[in-house]
Amino acid sequence: MNLSYFQYAVRTAIHSGAGIRTTLPSLVQGLGGKRVILFTDKGLNNAGVTSQVTEVFRGLSGQIQLAGIFDDIEQDARAQNINRAIQFVRERNGDTLIALGGGSVLDTVKSVRWALHKGYSDIQEGLTVMVREQWPDAEPINIPFIAIPTTAGTGSEVSIAALVYNENLKVKASLVSPYLSPDIALLDPELSTGLPPRITAFTGMDALTHAVEGYFSSKANPLTDAYALQAIKIILENLPIAVKEGGNVEARANMLLASSMAILAFTQTSSGIPVHNMAHVFGAKFGVPHGLANAILLPEILESLPNLYLARIKSFARVIGIENPSENDQQCLSEVVNFIRQFSAEIGLPNSFVDFKIDSLAGFVEAVHNDPTARYKIPANVIEKVAYKVSGLTVNA
Repeated sequence: MNLSYFQYAVRTAIHSGAGIRTTLPSLVQGLGGKRVILFTDKGLNNAGVTSQVTEVFRGLSGQIQLAGIFDDIEQDARAQNINRAIQFVRERNGDTLIALGGGSVLDTVKSVRWALHKGYSDIQEGLTVMVREQWPDAEPINIPFIAIPTTAGTGSEVSIAALVYNENLKVKASLVSPYLSPDIALLDPELSTGLPPRITAFTGMDALTHAVEGYFSSKANPLTDAYALQAIKIILENLPIAVKEGGNVEARANMLLASSMAILAFTQTSSGIPVHNMAHVFGAKFGVPHGLANAILLPEILESLPNLYLARIKSFARVIGIENPSENDQQCLSEVVNFIRQFSAEIGLPNSFVDFKIDSLAGFVEAVHNDPTARYKIPANVIEKVAYKVSGLTVNA
C-alpha cells in the first residue's frame, strides 16, 4: 500500500453502451438544459455520424431544442475557432453544450465553456501558455456539458485539461481546472465504427501513451495504477482488432473505455511526461497529429531516458505479456521497447515522421523546454538525438 499523500477525483459520469446516444434528451433535461448547441466537425458531418446524434432530438414535444450545430473545428483546438464558437453560442442563446468528435472538438468545447463562464469573447483574454486553476480557488462552471467521443485516444471526455493552439505564439497552451471536465461522457461505440484504420491506430496509441506515462510517473498511486494497467491490457487486446475490423462494436467499446481510464491515470499523476512534451512540439511546429507523434516517440523516449523507467520496468513487462522478462533492468527495458515497436508496426504505423518532410529542427530544443508540460526537463542532447532520428535528418542538417 502506498502510504504517501495523494488525491484522486473523478467528476464526470460515464455512460457506456451501444446506442447510448438515444438518452441524450433526458440527460440534457436532467442537467437543467433547454437549448442545445452541438459541436462537431465537417468530417463527421460528411460521414453521417452527426446525423446519428441529431436524429435523437427530432420530434421532441418537450422543452429540449437543438438550437444549432457548430462544425467549424479544425485539427487542434485553435483560438480563432473557439472565438467563433463563443459567438455562435451567444447568438443562438445556447445553454447546453454537446461535443461530438475527437480531442480537437472536445478541447474546443471545453475552452468555449470556460470562456463563456469567464465572460470572454476572445479566449486569449485569459489564456496564457499555462492556465492552472486549482481547488478551492477554481470556480464551478454551471453550463451543462456532455461529451461524446468518436475516437478512442485523447480521453478528453473525462479529463480536467484542454490544449489550445495559440496561433500567435505557435504553441499549444494548456488549460487546466477541476471543473473543466464534462458533466457526462457518453461512450457509444456505434459512433466510432467508421473511423479509418490509420486514425484508429494512432489514436489508440495516444491512449496507450497516457497509460504508460501515468504508470511510470513519480506520482503514481494504487488508484492510478489500477486505471493505467487495466487500460494497457485492454488496448493491447483490442486495438489490433479495431484497426483490422472497424465495425467490431465490442472492440470499439473496449477502446473507448480504455481511453477514458488511461487519461484518468495520466492527468492525476502528471509529473514528467516527456513523450507528450515532445509530441506537442512536433504537432505545433510541423502539424503531426498528436496520437501519431506519441506513437512514434513512445519507444524512442523509453529507450533514451532509462532512469525514468527502470524502477518499474519488470512489472510493466509482465503486464504487457512479455514472458520471462530479463532480470537485468536495462535488458528488460530493451525488451519492452522492442515489444512496443513491434506492436506499433503490426497496427500499420510508421516509425518516423519522414512523410511530413521536416527539413529543419532549428529552435526545437528550446520549444520542447518551453512547452507547458515540460515539468521534467529532457536533456538537450536527448531531445536532439530523438528528434533527428524520428525526423530522418542528420545532426548537421
